Amino acid sequence: MDELHNKKSELISYLKQLERVAVAFSAGVDSTFLLSIAREALGNNVIAVTGRSVSFPEREQTEASEFCRALGIEQVIVKVDQMSIPGFRNNPVDRCYLCKKELFSAFLNAAEERGYAYVAEGSNFDDLKDYRPGLRAIKELNIKSPLKEVGLTKKEIRLLSQEMVLPTWNKPSFACLATRIPYGDEITGEKLRMIEKAEQQLSDLGFHQVRVRLHEKIARIEIEKNEFERLIDPEVSGSVNQYLQSLGFEYVTLDLGGYQMGSMNKSLSL
Repeated sequence: MDELHNKKSELISYLKQLERVAVAFSAGVDSTFLLSIAREALGNNVIAVTGRSVSFPEREQTEASEFCRALGIEQVIVKVDQMSIPGFRNNPVDRCYLCKKELFSAFLNAAEERGYAYVAEGSNFDDLKDYRPGLRAIKELNIKSPLKEVGLTKKEIRLLSQEMVLPTWNKPSFACLATRIPYGDEITGEKLRMIEKAEQQLSDLGFHQVRVRLHEKIARIEIEKNEFERLIDPEVSGSVNQYLQSLGFEYVTLDLGGYQMGSMNKSLSL
């Protein structure tokens, strides 16, 4: 734990050098930890900036606002019309880059209007191992990534979050709803709402880590393998099947590979 606490100290020192910072905050594990540490390091010289868009679920928006109110941190809501971003609807392999460039440009404007020269975001050291085109936008805009800079991994962030009694220490990982749609398939508001409602039902039923991938009219459900038995219970599976079909899915399937982060990237030749 000494090494872990040293990283936490490095993080605090890093943030203090920024003096005033706006933290991109989505209520996820990483951004909640970063915002909490920034508050510890900088006191009132930190604000949260949260994007509101069609690919960001309402439940996450609510959690973000509630957390900021609880800590007394000013939260700035930045609305972004993702559907108007050139190329976004077409869902190219660099979709995340297009979206992040637009979103973080808006964050920078909101921060500068309030006298904050820096915007920080919650990418961690593990994110360097996956296909993350959004990181290119982060670099181009000179957005700070403190967790990555001090070498904190997801596991370490969860451990420190648990120690700090943050509500997100064991929260499931989350990604933009657009990641549930295969590259090259058109993104629409209707599809994103179907996915959001489908995942919300599974979460309400108590499933921990959930993804509902949309393949044309087929829902491919990813959950942890240790929860398979409960999902295939006739009563539960019947309820899920009926509800998802009412949303517009023609077929509802369970991926026997279980939950896999970034599973849509398998088709890429990188």
